[in-house]
Amino acid sequence: MSRAARTLPLSADEAWDLLTDARNHARWVPLTRVETDGPPRVGTRIRATSGPFARRGAPGIVDRMVITRADPPGATRVAVFVKHGPVLLGEARIEVTALDDAHARVLWSEDVYLAHLPVGFGRALLRPFLGLMVRGALGAAAREVDATHRLS
Repeated sequence: MSRAARTLPLSADEAWDLLTDARNHARWVPLTRVETDGPPRVGTRIRATSGPFARRGAPGIVDRMVITRADPPGATRVAVFVKHGPVLLGEARIEVTALDDAHARVLWSEDVYLAHLPVGFGRALLRPFLGLMVRGALGAAAREVDATHRLS
């Protein structure tokens, strides 16, 4: 499993809205475009395509996901994105915890493996790449929030 955690200078609701909307992920994950059939809620379908020219519409590695959990406001909110292949299986999870009215702690984790390999081997192959992706995406989101706060 790969994980990254950050404290963001946002309310829990703002952090939730920003991080669970997969359309934002294309800004933070290099070489990736994201299509979705709506806002983040249970049943929303997401298709992320990654590759050298994916952002320009070229084919790439397709990652199909469905949101199976999207908690209502509360102390800790959890969104679960279940991956349905064809290349990647497993789940991604985003947890947002309110620290106070203006700060939220975010934990982003990915437990993903390659569809056509034994689960343990597929996880081991992906772990270094997923670790970089999760830390990089959450770091990019944090930099975006910091830049937005400096401008306001």
